[in-house]
Amino acid sequence: MLKALIVGASGYAGAQLAHYLHKHPHIEIAGLTVSEKSQDAGKLISDFDLHPQLKGLVDLPLLATSDYSSIINDIDIVFLATEHSVSHDIAPYFLEQGCVVFDLSGAFRVNSASFYTDYYGFSHQHQEWLDKAVYGLAEWNDTQIKQAQLVAVPGCYPTASQLPLKPLLAEGLLDTSQWPVINAVSGVSGAGRKASLKNHFCEVSLHAYGLFTHRHQPEIATHLGQEVIFTPHLGSFKQGIHATITCRVKDDVTANDILAALNKYYAHKPLVRVYQHDWPALKSVVGLPFCDIGFVLKGNHLILISVEDNLLKGAAAQAVQCMNIRFGFDETLSLL
Repeated sequence: MLKALIVGASGYAGAQLAHYLHKHPHIEIAGLTVSEKSQDAGKLISDFDLHPQLKGLVDLPLLATSDYSSIINDIDIVFLATEHSVSHDIAPYFLEQGCVVFDLSGAFRVNSASFYTDYYGFSHQHQEWLDKAVYGLAEWNDTQIKQAQLVAVPGCYPTASQLPLKPLLAEGLLDTSQWPVINAVSGVSGAGRKASLKNHFCEVSLHAYGLFTHRHQPEIATHLGQEVIFTPHLGSFKQGIHATITCRVKDDVTANDILAALNKYYAHKPLVRVYQHDWPALKSVVGLPFCDIGFVLKGNHLILISVEDNLLKGAAAQAVQCMNIRFGFDETLSLL
């Protein structure tokens, strides 16, 4: 039995991690922690004002601490569901203790120190771990994940954006002189539990943000090896991401070529579902760990539709999927 610690456990992703790990036959939840200033300190994660869906399942207290020395003994796995700067600061400690770390923040996703200065507002101090980190896009990096000590789990937008495009780029089907245009809409849970006017349901209207400045654009472009135009939107719904991706294919590429490329890479990947004659909607995936992909081709113009639950395939489910790969378990264990 492997022992796991969830840091930042009171947030949406942390609660989903607790749910999945509770169901996992090879994992014991050894602790749940929050920051010292958290208003959730000392509460049970299953309390009514936190995550009552966990009542009777995970009735563990949320320990407020920044000193993990008293609880690190015998910990095998650490999930960091924390702010980027927090993960940056504490991941090296757990790694030096020999833990395998799955970081859900962006602190180790791109091996470029200037990326963090430009897009995250802090100076990265751990180049040695940037060099060693494996990007946890599970369907594409499983070989590297099997050997990794630090897995940087992709963001929700980058997962929904990359999974449809990577097979087409790998097979040379896209006219890459035209940058793919990604318009993606996320539910308000992507902003976390902290209340603000920007994510208050009574204030949320469908709107774009981060035009040409969003930190996920360089993450997507770096791991695709292809420049993109990425525009995120906030929608007035709770969970899910719907990405509409417009791109141009090379001459003589057919719909059968697109379908064959997607199936080549995903036919045996259990958490990606490819639609042949239709395209998916958010209701296909909310509450489930899948990314669903569909497309329509007209002439040289291709529209890809990609949907996922931002808290699951876009966060907690992919982290557990990576853990399963890393430790040799069935890839979907506790997820389905």
